[in-house]
Amino acid sequence: MKDRLSLKAAISAALLASLAGCSTTTETTEVVPGWQPDTTYNVTILHTNDNHGRFWHSRHGEYGMAARKTLIDNLRTEAEAQGSSVLLLSGGDINTGVPESDLLDAEPDFKGMTMIGYDAMALGNHEFDNSLDVLEKQMQWADFPMLSANIYDKATGKRKYQAYEIFEKNGLRIAVIGLTTEDTSKIGNPEFIGELDFRDPKAEAKKLIAELEATEKPDIIIATTHMGHYEDGKRGINAPGDVALARYLDSGSLDMIVGGHSQEPVCMEGPNMYNKSFKPGDECKPDSQNGTWIVQAHEWGKYVGKADFEFRNGELNLVSYDLIPVNLKKKIKVNGEKKRVFIQSEIPKDKEIYDFLKPYQDKGQDKLSVKIAETNGKLEGDRNVVRFQQTNLGRMIAAAHKERAKADFSVMNSGGVRDSIEAGDVTYKDVLTVQPFANMLTYTDMSGAEVLDYLNVVATKPVDSGAYAQFYGIAMTVSPEGVSDVVINGEPLDPNKVYRFTVPSYNAAGGDGYPKIVGHPGNVNTGFVDAEVLKDFLEKNSPIDVNKYEPNDEIVYK
Repeated sequence: MKDRLSLKAAISAALLASLAGCSTTTETTEVVPGWQPDTTYNVTILHTNDNHGRFWHSRHGEYGMAARKTLIDNLRTEAEAQGSSVLLLSGGDINTGVPESDLLDAEPDFKGMTMIGYDAMALGNHEFDNSLDVLEKQMQWADFPMLSANIYDKATGKRKYQAYEIFEKNGLRIAVIGLTTEDTSKIGNPEFIGELDFRDPKAEAKKLIAELEATEKPDIIIATTHMGHYEDGKRGINAPGDVALARYLDSGSLDMIVGGHSQEPVCMEGPNMYNKSFKPGDECKPDSQNGTWIVQAHEWGKYVGKADFEFRNGELNLVSYDLIPVNLKKKIKVNGEKKRVFIQSEIPKDKEIYDFLKPYQDKGQDKLSVKIAETNGKLEGDRNVVRFQQTNLGRMIAAAHKERAKADFSVMNSGGVRDSIEAGDVTYKDVLTVQPFANMLTYTDMSGAEVLDYLNVVATKPVDSGAYAQFYGIAMTVSPEGVSDVVINGEPLDPNKVYRFTVPSYNAAGGDGYPKIVGHPGNVNTGFVDAEVLKDFLEKNSPIDVNKYEPNDEIVYK
């Protein structure tokens, strides 16, 4: 049991004893404010994460803030009717992913969250894709706190953003703290975060919890985090996530983690084992680590998580948990043809927020929806593919960069490929969905010896991370020890020859842990935005034959 809860329970017992034995005395008995002993209090936590610009429903009518609001309103009403106190939290990453949102600095998303009634959110790494003045503007649009306890201002040495918020709910004091992955320092845009220090969120959480115990004396402590959930703490190249956080803290000192960043439904089959067969609508059991419940609701508002707790005599117990799909669909065959149908009953769209958001959706449609090219097959950019192997889309983007810069070869980080392009007509919206970050195209002239050193770092980046590199115009063998058999322009790498290669400005500045080459005598920022380069390439080469960009064992991994 937690020290703070043990203390509360002891005070309650003493209070009961004093009340029983002092009924005839004139002495004043101190009454513990807040919750009463032997009384059960219900608490409901609703949560989402990794919105990534999806304020509007998909082209198949899935998710979207209008349906989300209807669902959350219903869940809130039902919970409150049963005497439960409700908090609605987000695990962050509201920014970046859909052109209609990106072009408007996520204004519809933050204002939509305000209308839905969010209580707090964690600052995600993608909240730093833009300059800090954009984040300040977003904080004005939101009437809820955007929290992070582990981001410091380098100049002052003080926390840059609000660390926590205290909520008074039906006699309970609930502290919500915010934490941001320290990986932001390498995956955030270096141009915008130079003044910020992303400290170890585990250490900051432990320090902050101690501060809260001494000053705010909360009954419940929840962390809304953007750190990622990694099964059994196996994080690979990523910074420590929610499992590591829970294990680092004193047992039970944190009641719940509402997470984000790894963009998955956290549903467990057993201790430290994902339920890999989980499907929308299935029962979902959250993770439990060191006395802390850990939840995450996949991405894009596809689900709303609902955790029901009972608080009694200083102890908090999880009663039920549900991961509720928001108008998600599945494919079935009807009369021999595939058709998409709702997995559960359709959730109506809330008219007020639908009418509010529609002008934002319409604003860029005329420009974004114009056909710019067509393709004879899928260009593969799905997260669970492009971060694990060479794909035709990753290679085509690199080819576009190579052509524009008149380079010998190109390097493209897979984290900069955010979606696939389906077969058929291609629009500018498709391009911006694939490449939403507005990185600049850079090229660098290096000697072959320098190129080899660079490749030994970049080509050996592990899979399942945005750092994993896509290549075009180069062949090589990659092993844990480094690269070998490098061939450029059909000839073995010459250590004395000068080669030109491209890499996005984000990586040239050191993003994703790539060698920082900004300032190298041969580095040039072309000023061309990546999405514009890809759009131009598609227009010039339409119709696109996807087979031309399929990998053909140019990069061999051992």
